[in-house]
Amino acid sequence: MKQTEKQTEQVKQTPQKLNFMNDYNSVGHPNVLRALADASAAKFPGYGTDAETGRAVAAVRALIQNEAADVHFLMGGTQTNLTAIAAFLRPHEAVIAPANAHINVHETGAIEAVGHKILTVASNDGKLRADDIRAVCARHGGDEHMVAPRLVFLSQSSELGTLYSMAELREIRAVCDALGLYLYVDGARLAVALTSPRNDVSLPALAALADAFYLGGTKNGLLLGEALVIANPKLTADFRYLIKQKGGLLAKGFLLGLQFCALLENGLYFELGIHANDMALRLREGLVKRGFTFFVDSPTNQIFPILPERAAEALAANVLYEVWEREPNVTGGGKGKTAIRLVTSWNTDAAEIEAFFERLDRAMRQ
Repeated sequence: MKQTEKQTEQVKQTPQKLNFMNDYNSVGHPNVLRALADASAAKFPGYGTDAETGRAVAAVRALIQNEAADVHFLMGGTQTNLTAIAAFLRPHEAVIAPANAHINVHETGAIEAVGHKILTVASNDGKLRADDIRAVCARHGGDEHMVAPRLVFLSQSSELGTLYSMAELREIRAVCDALGLYLYVDGARLAVALTSPRNDVSLPALAALADAFYLGGTKNGLLLGEALVIANPKLTADFRYLIKQKGGLLAKGFLLGLQFCALLENGLYFELGIHANDMALRLREGLVKRGFTFFVDSPTNQIFPILPERAAEALAANVLYEVWEREPNVTGGGKGKTAIRLVTSWNTDAAEIEAFFERLDRAMRQ
């Protein structure tokens, strides 16, 4: 047998790695792909001026119960955050965010690149508190020698899969009103937040509290796409100009409109969030049964179990995951412990969960 044939045979015999690295590792939900295929022969106006995008805008407005909201479809979360924050702030104004916020850790300095400092707050659970906001504003106010805090950035769910309660959001909104701040919510994983059993925040309630937020599609069944909602009319002026300037005004904007029409039809957006959470719950229950503890108590689709370092390394041979923290930062973990992140999605199935535990049990025995 030739070497290339041997290599091919080895690949066939080697179990494929399970992928719990993230929730955007699949192409797209069949309903979304079908909608695109059904429209493949049609011709559309460009830049989101088509009827399908109009239907998607109407669907978003109906969900949030705000017919006056300004709705725009962009390609990804970083682009959405960058475009919105750059549009909302004057050059000397800054963002308040948790230190582990996506804009601070995973966006290559995009916000700073357009001239806006991020004022960070340490957070063990990925969340901001009202007192944090007050403290930042107390340190950065009064004269022109420091940046002026102007926008509060939070994620629902957070980077650690945690949730803001309705009471917490109301308190944050009250502080924003008192201090003249905008409230912006990163909703890349809003579907799993809204459908978590522990959630008490409705989509219309969020829309009423936030000046702007977005419904994430990239991590919830779309090929790509986020739906930005600007609820505060003071922030809508010339926004399409700014989308274009930041490279986000997609010529084939109808591709985003078609996808969101499919995602928002018949409750699919929420159905996919429920499924991702259900699969995460199976993971959590199996880990608890085996005696594992967690880096953080997350009620959504991101799970952070603490593993012995050797077991985590052995598991990596058969499972894709992200190393989140190593000792000594793993609280309660101790020497030789590693916190990993496992993420479930709309496309995770029960067989993958069972296969994960088979591989985890084997790794623990090594």
